[in-house]
Amino acid sequence: MAQKWRTKISFNTKEETYIRGYPLTQMIGKLSFSEGIYLLLKGELPTEKEKKMFDAIFVSVIDHGVAPPSVVALRNVISGGNSLHVGVAAGVLTFGDYHGGALEDAMRFLQEYGKDEEDVEAVATRLAEKVVKEKWKISGFGHKYYKDFDPRTKKLMNLAKELGLFGKHCRLALALEEEIYKIKGKKLVLNVDGAIAAITSDMGFDYRLGKGFFIIGRIPGLVAHAFEELTQEPPFRRLDEEEIEYQGHPPRNLE
Repeated sequence: MAQKWRTKISFNTKEETYIRGYPLTQMIGKLSFSEGIYLLLKGELPTEKEKKMFDAIFVSVIDHGVAPPSVVALRNVISGGNSLHVGVAAGVLTFGDYHGGALEDAMRFLQEYGKDEEDVEAVATRLAEKVVKEKWKISGFGHKYYKDFDPRTKKLMNLAKELGLFGKHCRLALALEEEIYKIKGKKLVLNVDGAIAAITSDMGFDYRLGKGFFIIGRIPGLVAHAFEELTQEPPFRRLDEEEIEYQGHPPRNLE
């Protein structure tokens, strides 16, 4: 007999589907989407404050414009004559170390150094010295446009404080930003990925869910872009010749 597939997430009977033990029919109309996500990932229902924080986190990454690789890939795939779900899948498949992966890396970094028994400021000082001296590239810090502060970070961190969810990982992230500034005289801003990483770490989530948080938050934006491309744009996108620079051999003959 084949080994049984095991799960703690859900099960079905002839009459009902149960999510982490709760009947789905009871959840419908009583739980918000964010509460349902929290229940799936954590195994328990969130408090009202945790629900509010989750809502804010997902809204903060819901869409970042047409320029990211996921949207460019998605729109090109749709323009080739594919269905909405194929385009969305193409967008998700672009998520990697440089697009969508920063959240997981930042969570892992903060959770690793957040375990240190030293006080947060001492850990941040020690880390900042290494970051500057050894030229570390740390996920969750730095932004192409925001040089003084990331307004999304400020909003999320203030909300975490207001809700009582601002803990050791949040303090470490902000202290590290400050200590790097003291050494370099130049800000390496804590960006929205770093803020979410710190907050979700303080909420007790495993860093391996990092990419999952990004995917959950970004899917609605991808669906919207796929639908827009499908209904508003002509098919078959292609590059203009002005956008291409050929760097190979000049024309030549086989004879």
